[in-house]
Amino acid sequence: MRGMERFTISLDDDLAHEFDHLIAERGYGNRSEAVRDVLRVHLARLREGRDAEGPCVANLSYVYNHHERELSDRLARLQHDHHTLTLATTHVHLDHDRCIETVLLKGRASEVRRFADRLMTERGVHHGQLNVVMVDATTDAPQGGHAHPHAHR
Repeated sequence: MRGMERFTISLDDDLAHEFDHLIAERGYGNRSEAVRDVLRVHLARLREGRDAEGPCVANLSYVYNHHERELSDRLARLQHDHHTLTLATTHVHLDHDRCIETVLLKGRASEVRRFADRLMTERGVHHGQLNVVMVDATTDAPQGGHAHPHAHR
């Protein structure tokens, strides 16, 4: 069991009020839970910036106009060209003109970002966003598998 370290912070009234509003809005049980969550998010972003070559999983979502000439084919070709990064794709028709796709990715953060940037800059793609989550690379997993202390049956 890991220990907990206590520390005290001071916030001006406006920031404290805004933070309490966030706590209520998101349903945190207390300020400590909220501070831990905010710190985790911030530290993960810092790690991502420092470790661009590290492994990550990511969710790329983008809206596009499916009437754009050959765009669907270009998007599919890009995903096929990067099949080692692409885990799954979900496609939803929003209305007569627009579709949303969500692509789950896994690989080195720099490669995932390069692929996402390439896809989001295609003419006709709108509202793209990439959410990257760095993953722990402390174990060396065999190709096509993973290393951890349990058996698969």
